[in-house]
Amino acid sequence: MSQNNSSSLYERKNLLRVPELQQIVPEGSKAFFQFMGEAFSEKAISSRTKELIAVAVTHVTGCPYCIDVHTGKFKKLEGSKEEVVEAILVAGTVNAETVLFHSVNAFNTIEDKVVNELYSTANMERFAEVQETKPEAFAAFEQFRKAALAPGAIDAKTKELIAVVVSHVNGCAYSIDFHTKSFKKLGGTEEELIEGLLVGGVANAGYVLTHGINALNAFDYQASPNPTVTNV
Repeated sequence: MSQNNSSSLYERKNLLRVPELQQIVPEGSKAFFQFMGEAFSEKAISSRTKELIAVAVTHVTGCPYCIDVHTGKFKKLEGSKEEVVEAILVAGTVNAETVLFHSVNAFNTIEDKVVNELYSTANMERFAEVQETKPEAFAAFEQFRKAALAPGAIDAKTKELIAVVVSHVNGCAYSIDFHTKSFKKLGGTEEELIEGLLVGGVANAGYVLTHGINALNAFDYQASPNPTVTNV
């Protein structure tokens, strides 16, 4: 058991406790790392692209460990800063888009139009109404969205694949529908789609699992027996 009474909740050295997690739940850990190895293996999508997808997903989950690990792996595969930033911008636009798309649900509720079905493709027909309430703001968002998804250091098809994966991490049915169709139009295949989603699943699960380190640190924490008392 390693005791960590540091006030810093995120330190790179915390990752040294991963083997301890594996010892506590050996079968579960073994299964996870087998899943990770399979998901990141080079098949329809290159390992390099898979790490780039993981970089985008880890910026959505906000896990410092995962960002450090997957960005480091992408760099070793000759990834560039430009690609990292472009992937982050795609993740950012899909994150914002998810919130904005759900505004159609709010409109339906406010106007008492919800009977039973909450998610329908027909709901998106109301998005134009939402945009009309704040046209300048939505025009600015649309400009951001187009710039983020335009081909650059990363090609348009890969950006749409990243968008599909982030949409699944966010759990937005509207974004999933929109970006999956866009990915298909750019020549994306079912194999590429599922491989990308598997990477997203690993990155999402890894976010939870890696935070087990923080749980261990908190579990092992021992408060000072003689705390300093400050008079107020």
